[in-house]
Amino acid sequence: MADLAEPADGAGDLRIVVAGAGFAGLTALSELARLRRRHRWPARSRVRVTLVDRNAYSTFQPLLYQVATAGLTAADVAYPAWTAVRKAGAHLRKGEITGLDTDRRQLLLRDGSVVGYDYLVLATGVSAAFFGVTGAAENALSLYTRRDAIILRDQLMTELERRSAPGDTRDLNITVAGGGATGVELAGTLAELRNIALPASFPEIDQARIHVRLIELGQALIAPFAGPLRDYARTELLDRGVEVLLGTEITEVATAHVRIASGDRGRGDDGIPDEEMPSDVTVWAAGVAAPEWIGKLGLPTGRGGRLRAGSDLRVAGQDRVFAAGDIAIIDGDPQPQLAQPAIQHGRHAATQISRLASGLPTQPFRYKDKGIMATIGHRSAVVELPSRIRARGTLAWLAWLALHLVTLLGGRNRISALVNLSWRYLTWSRGGGVIVGDDPGPAIVSQDAMARRETIDP
Repeated sequence: MADLAEPADGAGDLRIVVAGAGFAGLTALSELARLRRRHRWPARSRVRVTLVDRNAYSTFQPLLYQVATAGLTAADVAYPAWTAVRKAGAHLRKGEITGLDTDRRQLLLRDGSVVGYDYLVLATGVSAAFFGVTGAAENALSLYTRRDAIILRDQLMTELERRSAPGDTRDLNITVAGGGATGVELAGTLAELRNIALPASFPEIDQARIHVRLIELGQALIAPFAGPLRDYARTELLDRGVEVLLGTEITEVATAHVRIASGDRGRGDDGIPDEEMPSDVTVWAAGVAAPEWIGKLGLPTGRGGRLRAGSDLRVAGQDRVFAAGDIAIIDGDPQPQLAQPAIQHGRHAATQISRLASGLPTQPFRYKDKGIMATIGHRSAVVELPSRIRARGTLAWLAWLALHLVTLLGGRNRISALVNLSWRYLTWSRGGGVIVGDDPGPAIVSQDAMARRETIDP
């Protein structure tokens, strides 16, 4: 019977390390604990599972745009990692990974310490990919971490505060780069923030002075969806007053503008100069790539610097190192970088470790498509399920809302998110539901407080 309790000296343990507290990592942790309860380990083996992450919490990324637009607190989308490891009977090691020694089976951390392993699951997630666009990394904001969302929210509120000052007649131009689910959801909510909340919260600002622009390199928004749903998303954004530019390449991001390609993608072949568009806030949601340190691990990588994995999710050329979630790219079987593949990756990696420890061969990973969904705004979303089942509008939005609330980790988070989102949609037009300040204890600013410009920041 496997034992996940900490041994006295650790000698002779089967050491399993999970790097990353995202969907894949936490699922692997949970599955390892489930396999223990079902006695799926070699007899008399003592299993020691360690979760390694630079943060002491897990972030629910699908709702980060709600934090960025002041609809949820940062605490609503954060789940304590120590709670997850306690439930799994595992251990937490907070640290930043800097290297990997596969010969000695050691994970190297920035503080100089090492974490030994017999089996390793790399599920560290990804970061923004700027594709070499000039100034993008320096001047655009990302939306992939809890900190990113807080920074974006604070900048948006600061810009609105400035433009509400007497005598300030400047426009506020917001550009969202990337027409995937994140870009569409953010652009739609920003437009609603302007259309519904602005008149009550910032009555000094003319709505016509706030411009929301969505730029997508491809010819359609939310490309993985069926054509009718892509068209619906575009129409809904246009109806909300979002300027949508398709087939448009951004060639430069500056502090006060973005430059887009004219003519033949701005390469100068036709002599037409690039067009400069004002942008006070630029959000980059145009793609993801592996963080730079992944390339320093000495493991084979593929597109976007992601780790190349075989059909069983073991990293190419490695017998004891698995890749799961967004960081993994399976040879010959590319999969969407979404929550469901990550969850299934984590579960499969844990199962294969159990099989290897028991002397059994690994099994290939088979992705079970459970559908995709995205929201455009209040009472507007798209859902596409297997067997060509599609929905849009209010019904799809309610399904999207229910799924995200159910999949949030922690009962407190579910209740808090439900209350905050309900408050947002019920009171936006009266100046309520605008959350400012950082955790702990972020405040919901009332209409009177907003009128007095009293930003509550504990």
